[in-house]
Amino acid sequence: MGSLGFAALNPTYEAQVGWVERSEAQHRPHDLLWGLTPDALPAEAPAWAHQVAQAGLPVVVRRAVPETNLIPVGLRGTTRAERMAAWLKPAAVRRQRSPEALKISSDCRDLPAFSSLAAIEPLLNDLGLPWGPTGAAGYELASGWPALHAGSDLDLLIRCATPLSRDQARALLVSLQGQALCRLDVLLETPLGGVALADWAGSAPRVLLKTAAGPRLVRDPWPEARAA
Repeated sequence: MGSLGFAALNPTYEAQVGWVERSEAQHRPHDLLWGLTPDALPAEAPAWAHQVAQAGLPVVVRRAVPETNLIPVGLRGTTRAERMAAWLKPAAVRRQRSPEALKISSDCRDLPAFSSLAAIEPLLNDLGLPWGPTGAAGYELASGWPALHAGSDLDLLIRCATPLSRDQARALLVSLQGQALCRLDVLLETPLGGVALADWAGSAPRVLLKTAAGPRLVRDPWPEARAA
């Protein structure tokens, strides 16, 4: 991966790590939190959501503007249709796991998503950037709850505080896809929001940037970093 020039995109890795560490006290999108109880659910919450809360399963921080100091979170059930937005009091949080704290282990189930994660882990580590699994794979690694199935995608997050060129994005995407055994959905998390690696590796002049205030079409996901 060194031939792709990834070291050059981040010449001061210590600064990148510092950016992440300064955010550790915050609840960032895709972080998993434990502490939601059934009494914190809205009155219209379905039965499956009460079961999730009763079981003590984690919720995921979603990308939204915080409401009166509450954390925007999402619950997941056993099917794709079972998704619900909720709010969590910061004082209720008992435990927090970030995607980059989640790694593949020998006791993981034999599924294409986990096999893909094991195969591409060296490539991702060579980037020198914080990264980790999100989505169903991250949820299962963090909680032990069987969220994956044989046809599941592998969702990944790469924290990318400094700009990644589109040529570097294309090279990275090709390398990852060459090793993966399932479909990959890779999100580049910039200081301004999240952009899909596949979009940034494409040729469209504008890409969709996911922000707390909603999606935006932008030409550059790192304008502030380039101006610094």
